[in-house]
Amino acid sequence: MAWRHRSPITGVWACYPCPVPSPSPTIRRIAHLDMDAFYASVELLRYPQLKDLPVVIGGGRANVAAALEVLRQQAAEDAPELEWDAAAQRAALRRIPIDAFARLADYTGRGVITTATYAARQFGVGSAMGLMKAAKLCPQAILLPVDFEEYRRYSRLFKSIITEIAPLMEDRGVDEVYIDFTDVPGGQREGGRVLARLIQKAILDATGLTCSVGVAPNKLLAKMASEFNKPRGISIVFEADVPTKVWPLACRKINGIGPKADEKLKRFGIETIGQLAERDLQWLMDTFGQRTGAWLHAASHGQDDRPVVTESEPVSLSRETTFERDLHAVRDRAELGAVFTRLCEQVAADLQRKGYVGKTIGIKLRYDDFSGVTRDLTVEQYTDDAKTIRQLAGQCLKRAPLQKKLRLLGVRVGALANRADLPGLIAKSALQAVDSAGAAPELIAVNGELF
Repeated sequence: MAWRHRSPITGVWACYPCPVPSPSPTIRRIAHLDMDAFYASVELLRYPQLKDLPVVIGGGRANVAAALEVLRQQAAEDAPELEWDAAAQRAALRRIPIDAFARLADYTGRGVITTATYAARQFGVGSAMGLMKAAKLCPQAILLPVDFEEYRRYSRLFKSIITEIAPLMEDRGVDEVYIDFTDVPGGQREGGRVLARLIQKAILDATGLTCSVGVAPNKLLAKMASEFNKPRGISIVFEADVPTKVWPLACRKINGIGPKADEKLKRFGIETIGQLAERDLQWLMDTFGQRTGAWLHAASHGQDDRPVVTESEPVSLSRETTFERDLHAVRDRAELGAVFTRLCEQVAADLQRKGYVGKTIGIKLRYDDFSGVTRDLTVEQYTDDAKTIRQLAGQCLKRAPLQKKLRLLGVRVGALANRADLPGLIAKSALQAVDSAGAAPELIAVNGELF
């Protein structure tokens, strides 16, 4: 038997042999699939002339737009009868001269890198790094604009290919998923390598994109394994491999251990997962709290019983922006107020478009020294109203220090529920949203501190 798939991009049918089920006993096999430098790889499909060059994503569109205009004028002169439609423009992108692209060395501003090609990463450039800092490390890197619509399109494509082969898939973002291989034909063969290879090839044939796959007994180990052989790698981990493949790794390799937890572990001389596994369960609970300590003990031994969740509701929706220059709450009040209002309107539009309402409104601030705070407020009734969100988020701002200049501002709505499930429980105003036993919110700036 064979599995056939038609590429949504090329329209070409491809035929793949179905993996033969393994006669060996079934054991739990969970895969973590991570697309390789996803955003950058999608851009290289559009600009193949940039292959193997250092490229970072996060710039503006001016250079590309100017180069396209030059090509449009040339086309109008050479073949005026041809239409300059979307197909012609896509073809023209592949002909843009390398010298026409923006260079990181010429960038000025406050932007950050969304992602970078592996050629750029060799210079120490990576995601979330400031573009100005990256310019010092790799000034020759080519700077491309972000195109989230295109990334989402390719995200839907590769995920649809996966679910045709292995239907139990958990969506973890635009470029990564968990897949339950356990009962899928080929999911047990060579520990899951046969099925992983099939999925890799199907995605590559249909999209031109590569991915890395880790297969293990659970999600925790699978996510670690997917990083072992990037790019285009397949890594297989069994429970017996934990001492040799996992314990030598730094504690930060455990998904869930962040910088603060890692710093605390290091103060106790714990730098590797193996050193963490040597610690007594009771000591970990006494030191980090009962719940966190128990989780650290289980994670260090490669234990994780979380299922692959095929459908899930979002916990919150948010919008945020990083300013081109640092803004002060008093001196730049008008500008900040306009941005704040726009963010609230965008979050409200997201809620309405997706059919959600929420009753926890929060703000996120990052200061010019890169420190940050969050504040939130939970009210009695749900809302998806922009004005209500704006008013309640303003109350959160009153509880945040605003003496330092701001680098980033964000608005979040949490405790979400489906709008259709809550008739009569949705607030139309901030006054209606707050608990009737509580005080009405003050909606106007006090002492010039709020915007």
